[in-house]
Amino acid sequence: MAEWEGRFSLAGRKALVTGASKGIGFEIARVFADAGADIVAVARDADGLLEVKREVEARGRRCLVIEAEMATAEGPVRAAREALEAWGTIDILVNNAAIARIAPAVELSLADWDETMAVNVRAPFLLAQALGPAMIAQRWGKVINISSQTGVIALDDHAAYATSKGALNALTKSLCAEWARHNVQVNAICPTVILTPMGKAVWGPEEKGGPMRAATPARRFGETVEVADMALYLASPASGLVNGALMMIEGGYSSV
Repeated sequence: MAEWEGRFSLAGRKALVTGASKGIGFEIARVFADAGADIVAVARDADGLLEVKREVEARGRRCLVIEAEMATAEGPVRAAREALEAWGTIDILVNNAAIARIAPAVELSLADWDETMAVNVRAPFLLAQALGPAMIAQRWGKVINISSQTGVIALDDHAAYATSKGALNALTKSLCAEWARHNVQVNAICPTVILTPMGKAVWGPEEKGGPMRAATPARRFGETVEVADMALYLASPASGLVNGALMMIEGGYSSV
């Protein structure tokens, strides 16, 4: 193995990925397995979990699947408990599961607001709170929060989603301030529209997606593997000095 490959290797590491049954989470699980990690795949979709398990095991890695609902307080706590009971420690936590309730602020329901905050903010906090102590004890850990450019830059009809991602960015920095001294890195990835089923549902119509692409210097949206590759960097030894960062991956949208 070349030296640079070792710096990006996850050999011997155990990673828990939420929202792993599809989209960005599915791709992160595959990329991490390629890099040598064993995967705890957490999601609601039983069929999707079986598919990601097949993909991970085809790469010669172990995969534990856990069905859990991130919208409840019990779901993230139980997922963390089952992962720790099965494998002892989790080295890498990827908080990827999210929902988007897109509507003008004056039309947004309280139920949609509360569910967005539960899935996008409370669940990542509960998972970090549950898994962080073992990372601190072993003096090695990575927490990667999948945020959004909307946590930094405002967009129409995204009041709940943008607020939740802004809060996730603040949580990222707060955990960095507390855990960096223990050699635990906490970072967030802030992508543009990624062409997942959720991304296509919101931005697929040309009248919606066209102006967004035109406002992006790269003139395109992102692919799941581009986020997964950034997550691999943040999960690997190569990023040991990167902490509390909001990694923009949005084709230059915030630069103009």
